[in-house]
Amino acid sequence: MPDVDLDNAIYEVPVKPGISYQALVESLKSLSEGMNFVSPASFPLGEHMQKRGQDPQGIKDVRTFCNLSMGTEIILDHPEFLVFAPCRVAIYEKPDAAGKRQLYLGLDRPTHDLKNIRHPTARAQASAQQLEDALIDLMDKASRGDF
Repeated sequence: MPDVDLDNAIYEVPVKPGISYQALVESLKSLSEGMNFVSPASFPLGEHMQKRGQDPQGIKDVRTFCNLSMGTEIILDHPEFLVFAPCRVAIYEKPDAAGKRQLYLGLDRPTHDLKNIRHPTARAQASAQQLEDALIDLMDKASRGDF
């Protein structure tokens, strides 16, 4: 699992070679349900780009995840944090070091988003960290094709 860069809003993990986009989506779905997350939306951006005559250069998809038992404290203490909700995990392809398309998962880190709130409470900070840790765990397992 890659280290978290505390100065970067994005946490990125490569998907194990041989795991297809569809298998990755199924893994995310199965694992997230087992972790009490719901996925209220999916945005197949690559498909929309293609419909407009643009080449998305591989998979471009955004999935949302929500677990209110983990995120409630943030929203109660700082309702303006809703602009970052629900949490987003992107699925995308980009060239690896050899120029071959590689599948990745990327997360908009809740703890980094919380830096945009003035004087976040300790409770909100702990909640954001718990949520981020759970999402990174989800991504790590899904990147290996776990169910």
